[in-house]
Amino acid sequence: MENPRPEKVATVMEIAAKLRSADAAILTEYRGLTVSQMAGIRRQLREAGGEWKVYKNSLARLAAIQTGAEALSSELVGPTAIAFVKGDVAAAAKVLREASKVNPQLVLKGGVMGDKILSAKDVEVLADLPSRETLLAMFAGLLTALPRNLAYGLKALIDQKESEAVPAE
Repeated sequence: MENPRPEKVATVMEIAAKLRSADAAILTEYRGLTVSQMAGIRRQLREAGGEWKVYKNSLARLAAIQTGAEALSSELVGPTAIAFVKGDVAAAAKVLREASKVNPQLVLKGGVMGDKILSAKDVEVLADLPSRETLLAMFAGLLTALPRNLAYGLKALIDQKESEAVPAE
């Protein structure tokens, strides 16, 4: 068996590095999309903190094996583009789902998030989640509501005790 070409080795290393550094990688089939449609999806993903790239499946498969995501190999068939997401995974999943509604040729195939392999259904569920900013705002609201509600409850208890302590004339 002959040695692989340096370009291929570099590409496998690039994909593996992106898989390791990304919070998630979402696989899509892009068969039938025009160049302008793909450019639009790339632009939207970039705004959501992602990068959408097309690699040879055989090279992506080798990188998946190197990073411990061997289960992705079964999805690396046909024309596949990989969305590498750093940051808000839900926002990127939303972009891809909305793009697949506008362009039915774009098919969500699955992906990987951390050590978990995602099915296409899992990616759909991620797309239904609120954005990271919304979740943080909801959490902050909960944190401020607890002390406020405790203070209101204590004030009501104090008022009740004071009204009971006043003798009736």
